[in-house]
Amino acid sequence: MTETPHRSMIQIARESGASETAPPVDLGARVRELRKARNWTLEQAARQAGLARSTLSKIENGLMSPTYDALKKLAVGLEITVPQLFTPPAGEKITGRMAVTRAEEGAAKATGTYEHVLLADALRKKQMLPYRARIRARRMEEFDGWVRHDGEEFLYVLTGMVRLFTEFYEPVDMRRGDSAYYDATMGHNVVSLSDEDATILWVTSLV
Repeated sequence: MTETPHRSMIQIARESGASETAPPVDLGARVRELRKARNWTLEQAARQAGLARSTLSKIENGLMSPTYDALKKLAVGLEITVPQLFTPPAGEKITGRMAVTRAEEGAAKATGTYEHVLLADALRKKQMLPYRARIRARRMEEFDGWVRHDGEEFLYVLTGMVRLFTEFYEPVDMRRGDSAYYDATMGHNVVSLSDEDATILWVTSLV
């Protein structure tokens, strides 16, 4: 079974700070800022990240969307984490924040196996990424390999019944009210066992 980069999570994380007053971080500008802060030329930064100079130039100028592998290489080369590529430098400490997401709110981001609804979408610089998911998949064969990404993850079953597959453990059947906490760099996939698509709450750390 081959690995599949979990690009959907990175895309969700990139969009999670969007609001009228707080637009999401421009990845190209952020990469350029990080490179210049280290006094690196494009050639030096590309060599450090193991990327072609032309590729890095296109990323900085918004001419291409990098794959998750390229994001990981950039993060390693810049000696930061992948989420930090989408996080502006820390300014004043923000306190007393709150966001309410009504049941009917939230834009669905559908894939062949899951349908995600991002929660607390208006908040920027979140330390965790909460979202509700409808599990469409019924068999492991529907996935193109393991899902894996940075951080840790918490899963809570809201409706129906699911089977949690992980790379290093036996599959676990879970029903409403059951939960699991696991290392998200470990391969993992979830399928519905119930007749109707199960729904779960997923919370992923961004640090």
